[in-house]
Amino acid sequence: MKKIGVLAVQGAVREHVRMLNQITDVQGLAVKYETELDEIDGLIIPGGESTAIGRLLRDFDLLDPLKEKIQKGLPVWGTCAGMILLAKKLVNDDTSHLGVMDIEVARNGYGRQLGSFETVVNVPEVAVEDMKLTFIRAPYVNSAGSEVRILLKVDDRIVACRQNNMLATAFHPELTEDLAWHRYFVRMVRGH
Repeated sequence: MKKIGVLAVQGAVREHVRMLNQITDVQGLAVKYETELDEIDGLIIPGGESTAIGRLLRDFDLLDPLKEKIQKGLPVWGTCAGMILLAKKLVNDDTSHLGVMDIEVARNGYGRQLGSFETVVNVPEVAVEDMKLTFIRAPYVNSAGSEVRILLKVDDRIVACRQNNMLATAFHPELTEDLAWHRYFVRMVRGH
């Protein structure tokens, strides 16, 4: 049984835990404390408000221990705000949170709430079937380093990518009933 944590300081925690618990031999659990990082095989950093999550990581003294775990190989998946937290650089912003993934991210790249949308895509590496994706005040990857593998572009913008043990998506798979992205991350965790 693989234990996959969902960072539970702010954001769509319950939704990710619910999705993980539908996958065979996986236990999804909320993670708030440094000691809980030692009990998991992988971690999802959910969507929410990146500035608030970054501040809470600092307030709870989780930022440095989490960064160290990721650098040592803990599989991590950042969705929406999680993508921003993983990024080494942000467009027009000197802030860096975890700064572990070689990507530059545009916050609210698709605009504010009115820029939210859904689309249907096919990503053969993730699933055979088409998948519906939900974008809410979504970021996108403006540029990526040579070790970053682009998994998906929408409107010529990078919205899913992977670098070693790190996965970043600009959308919210936890807001659909499709388990494809969660299964993909579970495969990453099992292959680690």
